[in-house]
Formats: sequence, structure tokens, C-alpha cells
Amino acid sequence: MTTMPKLSICIATYNRAPYIAETLQSIVGQLSDAVELVVVDGASPDDTQAVVAPIAAAHPKMRYIRESINSGIDQDYDKAVGYARGEYCWLMSDDDLLVPGAIEQVLAQLDGTIDLVVVNSKVKNAHLSHDLRPRLLDVATDQRHDAPGGEALFAQVANYLSFIGGVVVRRAFWAGRERAPYYGTLFIHIGVLFQQPPVERAVVLAEPLIVIRYGNAMWTSRSFEIWMFKWPQLVWSFHHFCAAARSHVTAQYPFRSPKRLFFLRAVGSYSHAEYARFLRDRLAAFARVGPAVIAAIPARLANFVCGAYYLLRPRKAAGMQLYDLARADHAARLTRSVAAKRPL
Repeated sequence: MTTMPKLSICIATYNRAPYIAETLQSIVGQLSDAVELVVVDGASPDDTQAVVAPIAAAHPKMRYIRESINSGIDQDYDKAVGYARGEYCWLMSDDDLLVPGAIEQVLAQLDGTIDLVVVNSKVKNAHLSHDLRPRLLDVATDQRHDAPGGEALFAQVANYLSFIGGVVVRRAFWAGRERAPYYGTLFIHIGVLFQQPPVERAVVLAEPLIVIRYGNAMWTSRSFEIWMFKWPQLVWSFHHFCAAARSHVTAQYPFRSPKRLFFLRAVGSYSHAEYARFLRDRLAAFARVGPAVIAAIPARLANFVCGAYYLLRPRKAAGMQLYDLARADHAARLTRSVAAKRPL
């Protein structure tokens, strides 16, 4: 009789040939009889199959499933959990890395009494050559959540869990939840975890066990739509949580913040195109003035202003925002100079 694994690491991938081999190599050496790796390829037209198939052939605890069509990231992760055999599923990303010993530490938490393990991460740049943030989720010690209603857990971790790689979920819990309504949100895992009734039994791990390759997201070109609309719409759809808890995760209408729009202009995520598509017809006439003016500011000028701002701020205040500014196509010389002289 075949023993079912305790943990299935589930990856949904699309067009990640340049990166996924490094991701898989950080995982396969940690596989055991208690752990399997499931990779669902959403019909990638690049060399993903040529990269992944030989790794799967060399590691019997890994399964590679190539779909005939691309169903989108939400449905592909749902398929990956469906293919999994483990009691728990770790929804790992396809371009980030596990640190040595990460799987062993997660296995130690899977006692069958919890539905969710939140795995912390550290952040490096896209080339993994510089540290950007040593601990993305700001917790100093491991925490256990059992409070009825799950609101404290939601407020603490939902924003962090916009990064899907931090989710280890009991497979039976996932299977018993509504999933199809969250196809197309780009955050199916958030819908599964926090729909009514939300997950309550969880462990939050303080030690970072994942290395995030920051600045490499597939959806960078859609970042304005995602973070100004899709993400807040999803978070604010959880009406069983109070407004204060949802506000702690994200503002309901973040596009109404001139400061936020100015920063997005400085990094190149907001321009007249986004104003015309997303804001002009959504805002009342008097409310359009500020967003229209910000969209018209030369991007290099906005970037220079933000670079000067960070030049005057305490070192630790810059963080990942300075990295975003410095790697923008139109980054001002001042901004790049500040980033180069100040370790992030």
C-alpha cells in the first residue's frame, strides 16, 4: 500500500523557463517520503517544459502536469491542489526559493490540528544579489491563532498573503471551500482562506523560510489595476470582517490617495493611459483634477522628487520602495545614486 505524503508542494507556472529550474532545485533536495512536489504548467509557450521535465524525470517525488490550455493562475493553483495527495498543500511560487531546511520546519507544524501555516519570507532583488528586506512579515516569534471568527488572523496576515508562497493549507479545508467564484481575482487562496466562515486555526512562522525574487512578478504591467482595484475589491468583499480590519489590510479606494498616485507615477505604473482607463469615468468631475494632474507630471520628474524625499529620510525608511524607484525605466540619476549608496 502506498503511503500518502504529509505535504504536497504545489506550483502553478507559466512562462518561467529562466527561473523555475532554480526554484525546483531549492526544493527537490528537501523532498522525502513525507513530501511530494506537484508542478502544473498552464501550457507555457516558452521552454518551461524543456526545463521542468528532466528535473521531474530525475526525482520520483516530483510530478509535472502540463495542461493543454492556460486556465489562469487561480484555476491552475486549484488544479494543483486537486492533483496533490498530501494532507497539506504548500502553494509555492514558481520563481522564488526555499531556504535549506524549510520543508522540515514546516512539517514540524503539521500536527493535524491546524488548517493553515503562514510561512514568512525574506526579500531579495530580481537577481537575488542584494537583500531588500530580511523579514517581510513583521513577527518576531511564532504565533498560534484559534480565535473564533478569524478576524485577528485576517488583519495580521492577509496583506502578506497576497504573496501566495506563504500559504500552507490543509487540503481537505481547501476542497471544502468555494473556489470558482475567485477564479480571475489573481488571489484565489485569499478567497479560500477568508470567505465565510474564515480560517481560524493557524500558525504564523516568524523565521523566513522563502527567498522572494522581488520585481519579477508576471503581472507587473497590470500592477495599477491589480493593487488599486482587484486586490481591494477582494479584501473589501469580506463583509463578515469589520471595516477596521479590512482597512488594516488595504484602503477600500487606494486610488483616491494623491500620495499613492504620485509614487505610482514615479515608478511608471500610473500614466494618462491608466487615468483614462480606470479613473476618468469613475470619479466625479471635481475629483478628477488631482489624478489628471499627477498623470501629466513627467515621470522622470516624479521619480526625482521621490528620490530626493528618500535622500532626506532615515535609512531604514526607504526599503523596497526605493528599489522600485531606482529600477524604473525613467529613474532619475539622483534616485539611482541614492539607491546605490544606501544598502537596501
